[in-house]
Amino acid sequence: MEEIINRVAQSALTTLNLEEFIHSGERVAYDIKDNLFHGLILREKDFREFIKTHDWSQYDGKNVAIICSADAIVPTWAYMLLATKLHGHAHRYVFGNLEALEQELFHEAIAALDAEQYRDAKVVVKGCGDKPVPTYAYVAIMQKLLPVAASLMYGEPCSTVPIYKRPKA
Repeated sequence: MEEIINRVAQSALTTLNLEEFIHSGERVAYDIKDNLFHGLILREKDFREFIKTHDWSQYDGKNVAIICSADAIVPTWAYMLLATKLHGHAHRYVFGNLEALEQELFHEAIAALDAEQYRDAKVVVKGCGDKPVPTYAYVAIMQKLLPVAASLMYGEPCSTVPIYKRPKA
């Protein structure tokens, strides 16, 4: 019998799994509608009192999306005040929904990646897994790796879709 050779294991491919970039912290939304008087307006005196007395430690280590689900005009300074209290408690906080928060978390993780470790490498960006990875993360990783990688593929090492190959000089 002929020996079976695993050519994938012997290849020079480097696999990058974007699932590993998913921040483990809990995601929560803070809806400022709960601070609106009659669900319509934000009263500064009441809001400032809430800001002073609210237990902000409940956001320790969490990722917070600041939203307003009510059809109301909320002054910008109100969101700024919320940020001052979330700072030092939350891992990350953003203005926007949970999807915007997730995008920011991926952006932060990809920005921290040392692209030099992929210099001249043949990189396979893993395409499926146990956790959903949003499309914008795949686009962001391309922006990070295009300047350094020799080639970029999508999928699994045994079945890839070619995306980019650096032209020969």
